Amino acid sequence: MSWAGPEDIYLSTSLANYLDKKLLALLRDGRKLFGTLRSFDQFANAVLEGACERIIVGDLYCDIPLGLYIIRGENVVLIGELDLEKEELPPHMTRVSVDEIKRAQKAEEVASDLKGTMKKRMDFLDMD
Repeated sequence: MSWAGPEDIYLSTSLANYLDKKLLALLRDGRKLFGTLRSFDQFANAVLEGACERIIVGDLYCDIPLGLYIIRGENVVLIGELDLEKEELPPHMTRVSVDEIKRAQKAEEVASDLKGTMKKRMDFLDMD
């Protein structure tokens, strides 16, 4: 049996304030999930109902439905309530299909890899 320290109590109390509210969770791997918090435990494991993963690439975004989703507490970097009164995204953002966002992700990844390769080549040429 493990003992819950005071910091565990504060975490549980703060999550209790979010029950049945729409939340956004930023995970360690960079994913952004949102949905309605239905349950949690002392380890901050959380159950989201109607969960979606939001993928953003530049001015494009896509919400991928996940349904009922369990998030392991140790993977959460940030969690907070979404303001339902406000627009979730700036007006210049464009919603696209899953296929389109995956292509955009791949293109962004290729561009990033190319940039890294070019930087390595330039660093090699820099012979102070």
